Amino acid sequence: MRAQLLDSPKPTDLLDVVRQLTLLQNDLTAAIAPSADLVAWSRLGASYSPAELSDAVECCTLIELRGMVRPCADLALYRADMAEWQGFDEVPDWRQGTLRWVKANDGFRRDILERLRCDGPLTSRDLRDTAAVPWRSSGWNNNRNVAMMLECMVLRGEVSTAGGRGRDRLWDLATRIYPDDAVIPVREALRRRNERRLRALGIARARGPECPVEPIDVGAAGEPASVEGVKGGWRVDPALLGKPFKGRAALLSPLDRLVYDRKRTMELFQFDYQLEMFKPAAKRRWGYFALPILYGDRLVGKVDATADRKAGVLRVNAIHMDVPFTKTMTVAVHREIKDLARWLDLDLALPA
Repeated sequence: MRAQLLDSPKPTDLLDVVRQLTLLQNDLTAAIAPSADLVAWSRLGASYSPAELSDAVECCTLIELRGMVRPCADLALYRADMAEWQGFDEVPDWRQGTLRWVKANDGFRRDILERLRCDGPLTSRDLRDTAAVPWRSSGWNNNRNVAMMLECMVLRGEVSTAGGRGRDRLWDLATRIYPDDAVIPVREALRRRNERRLRALGIARARGPECPVEPIDVGAAGEPASVEGVKGGWRVDPALLGKPFKGRAALLSPLDRLVYDRKRTMELFQFDYQLEMFKPAAKRRWGYFALPILYGDRLVGKVDATADRKAGVLRVNAIHMDVPFTKTMTVAVHREIKDLARWLDLDLALPA
């Protein structure tokens, strides 16, 4: 809880929050509010304004990298990885297909660089698709050539997001966005990223499955630990141990880092949770975008709510209790729901 800034009292500064958490996932699903804003609100409360986040990205204090908003100062920890993507023979096998596609579309890549150099920043809609070989996939990225090339060019360190225009990302040359910091060697950067991740999580697996954007494990960072009743090796940040703890109630985004790793959430909290927005309505247990409920050091339930902006109402369809709520818990959870409605500037409609 302390690592995730979910103890009491609440922090007061957005940049301090992002530096400690290391990232905010920039998912724009707005059944209630975009996830990055929900995470910030759950830490800072109703005093937080989404304009703070967009302003910080506009002025490059924070920067979006592969869908994650990070402190701009942390970019130095990823630049060596970008340099490695430029090669062809020194990368894992799974990356070879992507590199071959970029190589086959080198003219397309250069067209984007030239257009951004002359006219950037631009949205992806402003960039012509001149791909010689279309992107092939079994999912929704099939033939999304501009979007996929921009993603590859981010991995190569050639382009970067540069804020937004409405719901569209703006893109520009990375040389105009990234600070001119020295590149940190790959092994040193990996060590520091692991340490930063553990500091943000408090406790994490030493090893885990490969994740394409943000790992869930921390290698040799911190100190070894065991969790009673749970198999496997854990690492803990010793700086967070042995301090007084005062918990509070909080409503969390389904993509909040505390609950994002569902296996870890079950192992540490015995909290069963899935994001059900992709399930048919009849098969949902908790709701389209149900918010996990934190109380003290326990995850105790879910709030099924929807922001009906046309009607000006935050509709709470159900409050699912995983454990019986005491009167004190009920008051604290309802206080958070009311704070959420106030922050959204919506009236509150509770279940009968």
